[in-house]
Amino acid sequence: MAQNMRQWVADVIRRKDVTALPVMTHPGIELNGDTVREAVSNGVVHYRAVQALANRYRSAAAVTIMDLTTEAEAFGAEVLFSDDAVPTVAGHLLSGPDAIRRLEVPSLSSGRIPAYLKANLLAARHITDRPVFAGCIGPYSLAGRLYDMSELMMLIYENPDAAHLLLSKCTAFIRKYCMALKETGAGGVMMAEPAAGLLSEHDCQTFSSDYVRYIVEQVQSDDFMVILHNCGNTGHCTRAMVSTGAAAYHFGNKCKMKDVAREVPPTALVMGNIDPVSIFKDGSPEEMRHAVAVLLEEMNNYPNFVLSSGCDTPPHTPLANIDAFFSALEMFNSQ
Repeated sequence: MAQNMRQWVADVIRRKDVTALPVMTHPGIELNGDTVREAVSNGVVHYRAVQALANRYRSAAAVTIMDLTTEAEAFGAEVLFSDDAVPTVAGHLLSGPDAIRRLEVPSLSSGRIPAYLKANLLAARHITDRPVFAGCIGPYSLAGRLYDMSELMMLIYENPDAAHLLLSKCTAFIRKYCMALKETGAGGVMMAEPAAGLLSEHDCQTFSSDYVRYIVEQVQSDDFMVILHNCGNTGHCTRAMVSTGAAAYHFGNKCKMKDVAREVPPTALVMGNIDPVSIFKDGSPEEMRHAVAVLLEEMNNYPNFVLSSGCDTPPHTPLANIDAFFSALEMFNSQ
């Protein structure tokens, strides 16, 4: 039976202790001795990584891989793979407004979409003590991967109609993908829209948040929530993010958590924002414990705060640092 995610959010806010939801799957891939290439291509290997971390850590939810190439590949973009690094989009698929007009919205059988649906299905079926959150890209970030990020920024000023056509096609596919993820039994989706942080607040609203809001209105329900992630936001487009009506907002380490939390409704979760590279990957356990303690103290007056990484934790993040993240939280909660 599907979990009531509105109730889950309310329960997290009502709890006296702080919960944690770091965005991580790469440590699970490494725990199992698998490669990134295998995990992003094989739904079973992907699921096993999520399960390994669920077994080891008391995270508030399990999260599948944050892969910002899956949807672009489904549209036909070339993706480069590596055994120990996240996939990347090679070049760009589209050149000019005519290419946008010819672009077709792909089916859910394209590229690695079936492998990701399988991973979420297995995770939702086997991890039953907490919600499972799928991952998807946001419409503006997807458009940038198809058209080239710099070229897209030029297009929204020179030919906004073409930009809106591209965004509408990206949005149609993401909505369809989210509906399929919902069918797997996942409790929600973390939508990664970092490129929107490169825009002004007005343009973020027009070329990202309005499209995200449409997806939220279509897919968010009692048993499925949207978490909007934007690690490109420095605090300048928080209002645009909140206008989407998502159930939760996930922030990167470029912004001050206390400042962005003031703009998030108290009924929505606000998540973040320990640096995934300088603290999680390259820091020491002592530096992690200090960073967590400082952030928890800073956010003590926000019951809707969920401790998290500022973005996906990269490959080769030491388990000792993740252990320190959770032990620092445990120490704070026991005081």
